[in-house]
Amino acid sequence: METYLTTARLALRPFTDTEADLDLVVELDSDPQVMRYITGGRPMTRDEIRAESFARMLPGGFWATHLRATGEFLGWHCLQPYDGGPGRSAELGYRLRKTAWGRGLATEGALALLGKGFGELGYDRITANTMYVNAGSRRVMEKCGLSYVRTYFEEWPYRVEGDEHGDVEYALTREDWLTHR
Repeated sequence: METYLTTARLALRPFTDTEADLDLVVELDSDPQVMRYITGGRPMTRDEIRAESFARMLPGGFWATHLRATGEFLGWHCLQPYDGGPGRSAELGYRLRKTAWGRGLATEGALALLGKGFGELGYDRITANTMYVNAGSRRVMEKCGLSYVRTYFEEWPYRVEGDEHGDVEYALTREDWLTHR
C-alpha cells in the first residue's frame, strides 16, 4: 500500500475514486454505532454514500486510515480548507471503526494532520466540530490541543439522540500549536 503520511501505528493515504475505496466507506458507514452521531444510527446505503459522503471525499483532504502493521482499514481522517474561518483555516475530522475506538488512534491520526496543516499546508487556524453529547470525539479534540469555542444549533436531516444540546466547535491556532507542542 502506497502511503503519504505515517505515524507510529498508522498509514494515511488519500482516497481514490475506486470501487475498493467505496467499499471501505460503505462498510464503515454501515455500522449503526459508527453512525450514531451522524444519522442517529441509521446505516447509509451504498447509493447515498456514493452520492453524498464519497463524492465529498474525492476532491482531496480525506485520508483512508490504515493500521501500519497489518494494512487493516480503520476509517478516515480529514483536513479540508474552511472558508468560514479567519485567515487560512481548515476543518479537521475523523471517523473510525468501533474496533479502533479507545486506542488513541483517532488522536494519533488527528495530530499527524494538525502537524501537516500547520506545517506544510500553512494553515493559521484549524477547527473541529461534533455533537455536544459525543464525549469521545470531544476528548480527541482536547487531547490534540484544540479548545472549546462555542455551542451552536443547526438543522440536520436526521434526528440524533442528544441533538437538543447542539453541536460544539473546537479550534487551535498555529501560534498555540507551536507554543504547546
